[in-house]
Amino acid sequence: MNRRELLGLGLATAAIGLVGCNANPTSSTSVGAGTASGSAGAGSNAFTTQTPVKGGTLKILSSSKEIHFDPAMSQNLATSGIHYIVRGLTAWKTDPSADTELVADLATDTGTTTDDGKTWKYTLKDGLKYSDGSAIVAADVKFGLERSFDEQLQGGLSYHKVLLDGASDYTGPSNGKHLDSIEVPDEKTIIFHLVRPFADWPWITSMPAFAPVPATKGMGIPAYDHTPPSSGPYMVKDYQVGSKVTLVRNPNWDAATDTVRPAWPDQIDYEMGLNPETSAQRMASDSGDDKNATGPSVTAALITKVNADASLKQRVYVSPSGAISYLVMNTTRPGLKDLAVRQAINYAVNKQQVQTIQGGPVYGGDIATTLMPPGIIGQADYDLYPAEPTGDQAKAKELLQGKTVPALKLVVDSSNPEQGTMASSIVSDLKAVGLTVNVVSQDADKATDTLTKSGDFDLGFGGWQADYPSAYAALQPILASSEIGNGNYNMARLSDDALDAAILAASQETDAEKSKTAWAAIDKQAMALAPVVPLVYNKNAFIYGSNVGGSYIPSFPSYTNALAQGLKKP
Repeated sequence: MNRRELLGLGLATAAIGLVGCNANPTSSTSVGAGTASGSAGAGSNAFTTQTPVKGGTLKILSSSKEIHFDPAMSQNLATSGIHYIVRGLTAWKTDPSADTELVADLATDTGTTTDDGKTWKYTLKDGLKYSDGSAIVAADVKFGLERSFDEQLQGGLSYHKVLLDGASDYTGPSNGKHLDSIEVPDEKTIIFHLVRPFADWPWITSMPAFAPVPATKGMGIPAYDHTPPSSGPYMVKDYQVGSKVTLVRNPNWDAATDTVRPAWPDQIDYEMGLNPETSAQRMASDSGDDKNATGPSVTAALITKVNADASLKQRVYVSPSGAISYLVMNTTRPGLKDLAVRQAINYAVNKQQVQTIQGGPVYGGDIATTLMPPGIIGQADYDLYPAEPTGDQAKAKELLQGKTVPALKLVVDSSNPEQGTMASSIVSDLKAVGLTVNVVSQDADKATDTLTKSGDFDLGFGGWQADYPSAYAALQPILASSEIGNGNYNMARLSDDALDAAILAASQETDAEKSKTAWAAIDKQAMALAPVVPLVYNKNAFIYGSNVGGSYIPSFPSYTNALAQGLKKP
């Protein structure tokens, strides 16, 4: 459930972001998205009403050949599987019919500040232990964050790397250096000093990098990627690359300290390296141990079967809203440096065909024209490149008149059949306006590295699910120049001083109405530079085994809360 699997399809979120939220949220902070109701298969947020029971083995079917558990490198959301194993200072509490809340996790509250958000203080709960029985202390949280700066541990969420004072040239603790901006005056207290006020900091502390890592046991490279120190209800018992991962109960996890992880199953088994279509078909068949399985998205090929089978439809849940998926244009490449070329591509693409490939308006999502999807506070409807859903080839040809554009390299994920079909559609659209596109298929990990690290591409497919409910989280990671390369997600490699300045100013705005106006303007300011072609505000559709309980898609994010699932019968 890594929302960074954004080379695939079905990225979605039903979120209303809180920008400039309470700078001292010692009580729970929530994000509203209405109530969840309705029937499955109709773009609604249906859920399994039966509460799971303790015991049994939950199966998770995964297309990944390798599952990364090192919190320093993780970009997983707070309701995803890595949080079976690791905990943060704060966490997300979700409910099928209520707003998502920020709550305390390892800490006693969601953070306090005495200077309007520039300094944040946390106190750890009593009695916290790792799976080996050793105590979790504040210095471990500091060390966990510091190791995320090491060059061997890049690719994780990077908000703290630009917000902590003195972090701009910090390279990790392996050379004996430490960040003075992370203060640990005693075993239970940790204080963060930021470079500027940042009201969203309590949400940042829910991210994987804030998981404690024993400062006395070293960096753990690469061991922690497969067997990280466990502070959550489960620990890794067995890891076989490309095959399976087995999680079992952590004997030293104390449920009394944890309000977000019911830990229903006795064991969790990941089956890895599966073709997404095969997984979806297996789930539809619902035979044997697959009755106890979860994980797969509904593929386009499965939709007809779902709509024709009422009993199957009861096991399929569709998110009520969606995130943004788009065609990325690498603005640093010779063929795409010209703004007019990028604008022409915006006009040329047949978005209706892409929508159909992704599953149509019910399962796929609505055609997009903005970067922020509906549901994020500050989102405003606009269309800088107005065209019919099928595109405007005449306008595209007009913008390309007299220009010589070299052949463009479109990188696709070879494991995702829908993405390959979408690539064929894009190639046809651009050929019709005189542009040549060569498709290069790479496996999922290689494609991600190409788009987020090497930059050896012209076009690629991307999407964005905010890391937490905020317009900042929806736009800054994909637009700010600080997010170019190193595994980050400004894949268009857009570098614009005016845009960076606007993002910085908006991130410090604590007045809600001013913040909304600022972020809406930033969205339009970015699209005027045409770094991407917005395609679809995606919806997510998931399918679950008939014996899986506790399955629902919360108000935020638009993924199943993995931590809430278990078996109806062990």
